[in-house]
Amino acid sequence: MAEYHHGGHTVYDIKYHVVWVTKYRYGVLKGAVGYRARDLIREICMAREVTIVRGSLSPDHVHLLVSAPPKLAPSKMVQYIKGRSSRKLQQEFEELRKRYWGQHLWARGYFCATVGRWTRRR
Repeated sequence: MAEYHHGGHTVYDIKYHVVWVTKYRYGVLKGAVGYRARDLIREICMAREVTIVRGSLSPDHVHLLVSAPPKLAPSKMVQYIKGRSSRKLQQEFEELRKRYWGQHLWARGYFCATVGRWTRRR
């Protein structure tokens, strides 16, 4: 049985697979920057009631499988995560400010797909 989330008037199980890349596909998410990016993404998701089911951080891209409440559109969720993490990372790491002088750490787009439940019965 799936683990359902409960809201005031809702019961839901909405999952999204989200992927986005660094601008110009530069491999900057290594070492201290990568660890800090992971922690920031966790904090931002927790603040927005988004549960990270599984995640992966590569040097040039991020994969997340998240469960989000129905009141939060996927586009807004990604906007919050990318915007806040970019701003905080560039404040904390001077080498990112020099490389991304336009204040954009992440590329403009992202990939998002819904994830359904599949069982042997279906």
